Amino acid sequence: MDQVSAPSRRDMWVHMLLYPGHTLPTAAAPALVAVGLAVHDHVFSALPVLLAFVAGWLIQLGGVLTDSYENLTRHPDDREHPQLVHALRAGALTLAGLKTAILACYLTALAAGAWLLALAGTPVLVIGLLSIGASWIYSAGPFPFGERGIADPLFFVFFGIVSVVGCYYVQAAPAHVDLLRGFADVVPFAAVALGIPIGALTTNILIIDDIRDRHFDVMKGKRTVAVRFGPAWSRIEYAALLALAYIAPLAFWLGLGFGAWILLPLATLPLALATARAVFALDRFEDLVPMTPKAARLLLAYALMLALGVANA
Repeated sequence: MDQVSAPSRRDMWVHMLLYPGHTLPTAAAPALVAVGLAVHDHVFSALPVLLAFVAGWLIQLGGVLTDSYENLTRHPDDREHPQLVHALRAGALTLAGLKTAILACYLTALAAGAWLLALAGTPVLVIGLLSIGASWIYSAGPFPFGERGIADPLFFVFFGIVSVVGCYYVQAAPAHVDLLRGFADVVPFAAVALGIPIGALTTNILIIDDIRDRHFDVMKGKRTVAVRFGPAWSRIEYAALLALAYIAPLAFWLGLGFGAWILLPLATLPLALATARAVFALDRFEDLVPMTPKAARLLLAYALMLALGVANA
């Protein structure tokens, strides 16, 4: 461990803790799709969706930092992140500083949520609290989902369907909306459906991480899907979710009444296939590290095309 050079404080926080290469795309993707649908439905509102994006990104960051905190607390000799361990021992990083950053993320997200509460009513509070809970329970608490191999549905639902629905809802809802009946009146089925491919591609980012990290996870006692069922199963799941994402535009075109513009995401298929080939071919930790940001860029490109397609369909 002493052989590892300590990263600069900036590199440590930006590249090793905040991961903007994939947290920003996963927060931006559902917001973009919700904007596209809102434009289509003539309910677009810039301030609410911007606040929702900021809150969603901060909730994700809170979850990422919580995962790092729990990892460094439970595995102080973590071989997966030797530079963070070195920084912790050298005093460049502290567990107290991580806890402060986690709290700052969640509190700032709640502040944005309070503004949205005034704009769009009570359901915003429910969505926000559930999202924070999902972010935290991934790696913390008495039953962390990420360590039990049941995080994939959590990612699919919250980073896909819930995020798209929430970002659409804050644009379309009046502040006095009722918690249940009014919410159903404001949110169309299309918002739920459009969240499905976003959830699929976001979950694929997690799957790549699980394949990449599985040897370290075994040493830590984590039971991710890649650990429990093997990387072959994870790659099958990856392929199935990728297929779902690229079948979805056809279903939207044929089943939801959107015009041919909704097929725009198919333009990203070459990138999707290139990424999939690499995920299936590569196995070493070092080779798979760049695949996470590549999968995040695929998600962002797909979401942008879907947003443009929905807005014009």
